Amino acid sequence: MDEKTIPMLPCRTLQPVLDFYAALGFGVTFQQKSPNPYAAVERGRIELHFFAMRQYDPAASYSTCYVVTDDVDGLHAAFRAGLKAAYGRVPTRGLPRIGPVKDTSHGMRQFLMTDPGGNCVRVGTPVSDDLNHRPAPTETFARALHYASLFADSRDDPAGAAKFIDRALDLPDERPTPVQLFRLLVLRADVAGRLGDPETAASALARADGVRLTAEERESLRDELARLEDLRD
Repeated sequence: MDEKTIPMLPCRTLQPVLDFYAALGFGVTFQQKSPNPYAAVERGRIELHFFAMRQYDPAASYSTCYVVTDDVDGLHAAFRAGLKAAYGRVPTRGLPRIGPVKDTSHGMRQFLMTDPGGNCVRVGTPVSDDLNHRPAPTETFARALHYASLFADSRDDPAGAAKFIDRALDLPDERPTPVQLFRLLVLRADVAGRLGDPETAASALARADGVRLTAEERESLRDELARLEDLRD
């Protein structure tokens, strides 16, 4: 027997969603206007279906699905390039948007993207045989980054993420390492943009630019450095 699962995701209107996935390299394999608006897109072995509802609110969507790949970095690079070509920049806030690649605490290296219909498509590669969440770190700034990342991504709560970061950076008697500080500032800029706070985003980016890093530290921050460039657009 040969089975597969196809996600069926909602949207308000089909065309913006189809244009978004076309920018990612998907082709439209089916589309109808009646009796109900419906379409299917495909890229390699990834197949997604969409149905339109007039009263649907993309900003309030909880729809999601997970795409498992053996090359999350390659897909992310291709998607970023396609979106930049289509939109003139890599969209990092609002709808649609694409997030950075991250190593998670549950054994996946992944990124999240949200289409114009508000559907969150998670794309990841397993990097461990253990996919259970690891315990939160005990060190102050590692713990702050851990929870801020969870709130920003898993809970889609950028305001909650901002509180963890601000609380950590305001501590009077503790200081993060340069790598920790850079990661915290890039994430702070990211969530500020999502919250519609360009002043805080610009301030965090400027502070991140001022962090002095060694060549080895910059190598360990490749994901964050790439995100920094996306956030500048």
